[in-house]
Amino acid sequence: MTGYAQLWRAAPADWSGAAVAWRGLGDPVRRRRRGLATGAGTLRTGWSGGAAGAAGGRLAGLRAELAGLLPVLIEADQVLAEFAGRLRAAKARLAAAVALADRSGVQVDRHGVASAVPVPARPAWAGPEAGVFPSGVPARSPGASGRHRGSGGLGGTGGSAGSAGAGSAGRVPGAGGPVVAGTGGSPAGPAEVARVAAAVREALALADAADREAAARLDELAAAGRTGWVAPPPPGRPAAGAAPASVRAWWAGLTPAQRRWLVLHEPGRVGRLDGVPVAARDQANRLLLADRREALSADLRALSTGPGDRAARRRVEATLAELDGLAARLAVAGPPRAYLLGLDERGDGRAIVALGNPDRSAQVLTYVPGMTADLADAPAELSRAARVLARCAGVAPGEETAAVLWLDYDAPDFLHEAAWPAQARDAGPALHHFQEGLRATHEGPPARQTVLGHSYGSVVVGSAARDHGLAADALVFVGSPGVGVDRAEALRLPSGQVWASTAADDVIRWVEPPTQLTGRAALATSPLATAVSLLRPDDHELWFGHDPADPGFGGRTFPSARYGHTGYWEPDNPALDGMARIVLGRPVTP
Repeated sequence: MTGYAQLWRAAPADWSGAAVAWRGLGDPVRRRRRGLATGAGTLRTGWSGGAAGAAGGRLAGLRAELAGLLPVLIEADQVLAEFAGRLRAAKARLAAAVALADRSGVQVDRHGVASAVPVPARPAWAGPEAGVFPSGVPARSPGASGRHRGSGGLGGTGGSAGSAGAGSAGRVPGAGGPVVAGTGGSPAGPAEVARVAAAVREALALADAADREAAARLDELAAAGRTGWVAPPPPGRPAAGAAPASVRAWWAGLTPAQRRWLVLHEPGRVGRLDGVPVAARDQANRLLLADRREALSADLRALSTGPGDRAARRRVEATLAELDGLAARLAVAGPPRAYLLGLDERGDGRAIVALGNPDRSAQVLTYVPGMTADLADAPAELSRAARVLARCAGVAPGEETAAVLWLDYDAPDFLHEAAWPAQARDAGPALHHFQEGLRATHEGPPARQTVLGHSYGSVVVGSAARDHGLAADALVFVGSPGVGVDRAEALRLPSGQVWASTAADDVIRWVEPPTQLTGRAALATSPLATAVSLLRPDDHELWFGHDPADPGFGGRTFPSARYGHTGYWEPDNPALDGMARIVLGRPVTP
């Protein structure tokens, strides 16, 4: 069982760094594979016969072995990054338990045992964040000298507790966790002691479960290195459009080596298949991204700089820049780690990227952006999802939450396209299927699923909910031009779980249904045009139905400051807090 002092000293940042190091080995492995291919090609031009054939076969085998390493390196990265994330959550819960003890007049000793503090013995205490201990408790453990460095996060490499993500309390020196002598105003009763003890146990249990699971996953990888990383799977693949639940059952029936074979040899299929777990989709799509970047770089080298290839060069350079931007965002160490769940560079480009692993999170947000969003915008759109996650962490530090950028549709590029619902209707089946996939692959109790649409993205979400239903516990619309229905209940969710916010200065408030716009255009040259515009009824009808931020829609609303159409994610906008609380299922400030 993980101990109180062990968790307090644990350093999640060290584990995150180890994850990045394993991931970084992919580039030298790819370079070595390319070098072997180049060498084999050189040999073939000047060497023939049986020995040459044997040498070529051996080089091909080495290249295949190196290729088999690629999904393993990403898998090791995932295991370590997820362990760091869960360890960070456990430390946040432990810090909250220590703070609760201090407020409640409960003592927690260096072994994590909670008990009541005798009133006469209770000193004034500045708390662990100040590095000040109660009277009579040494600030350093016996034999310690200088700033203490722990033995590591649950068997890890060590690091100062202050880097561990448990708040400023992590700076306490000493061999164990902080000794807390609570300073509550009245003696702690059995109920207070029990609450603190339960909070400490919960934090330790989370860390212990994370430790055991990560060790088991790493043991499996080590064993696979002896028996073979990959093995061909049996024939048969799920049909296109197969139900995510049936895909999940098929995947569960494969061995780990067979799954890695599919990730390596069929990344295009695995990476987009709803019902395949998030970790495997991420492995496949990262391999696919690296292959596409390599192929485009080769295409660019093959094109001349002359006028005949100028247009082709511009297209290749633009696509390569988009993929490079996405790759740079995926390379960010985090937390949280990014997972690439879908990629298509054709046309305007599409991507599905998660921050945190949705399969392992208690709350999951799916964010659908609006007009003009494309592959080049993915990093910026992902930063909006990251801001919601950061606010979730501020509201509930110990919760495990993930956010997904779902940019898997052809968003309108121009205003005249955005005035019509065709592209939203076309996106509906894919969004429905994706949400079903999240439900099918989630581990443990069902997560709270929230789907958020901004601007035209709210039309996509509304159309999908209306026409197909969405596996979601809450829908959120910000800056919406309407969602394709006039009443919240038409979205197939309880109206109390349909939320909307529109800023007072958001121009979307003034869009009118296309039929009214046509009438206004006809009146534009009439002397009565000004009078007609002044008499426009405030009926809250927008391009795609009744304004969801109007009480008459029948849903619920949350406030937004005056930040225009794109400012809902500004740090001091109450709308950001509202979105986070809805994702967490917490009460929302009206």
